[in-house]
Amino acid sequence: MHNETLAQARTRMGKALEDLRAELATVRTGRASVSLLDHIKVDYYGTPTPLNQVATLGVPEPTLLTVQPWDPSLLPAVEKVIRSSDLGLNPVNDGKMLRVPIPPLTEERRKELVKHVHKVLENHRTAIRNIRRDANESLKKLLKEKKISEDDERRALSEVQKLTDEFSEKLESQGKSKEKEILEMR
Repeated sequence: MHNETLAQARTRMGKALEDLRAELATVRTGRASVSLLDHIKVDYYGTPTPLNQVATLGVPEPTLLTVQPWDPSLLPAVEKVIRSSDLGLNPVNDGKMLRVPIPPLTEERRKELVKHVHKVLENHRTAIRNIRRDANESLKKLLKEKKISEDDERRALSEVQKLTDEFSEKLESQGKSKEKEILEMR
């Protein structure tokens, strides 16, 4: 019974970690990366569609992204949506593709990005703690219903705490490496 609770907690914590990775990938550093454009959607025949599903994205050099829509008529819409995004990017349209220079980050912008990373990290820490709380409540309920012994409950609670510590450490390490990435590119 309690193994099920632990497995479920591990799976949910794994998803929280994966979600953090995905969210941090969209945070801009001074280096070009196609994942910067992950959250950008373009209106494709009335449907908001992720950019990577309507265009070829490339990184020909560390400070340049290229976006080549498969349907050339989408070029102006893609240009507009990138320009109006919160990324502060200025695409150049050459009629066939967009060249999106990635300007170096200002000190102020770096600080804002680091703050954003901390906020994202805190949200995921909270998620991990909530998963721990749910698992602990579930174990207490099993004990109350006499489906597990007190020893089993104690062991399982300790396992849940170990899981929590393990995933919290992984979250912190992801956050630190992203922060370092933001601060090091000059």
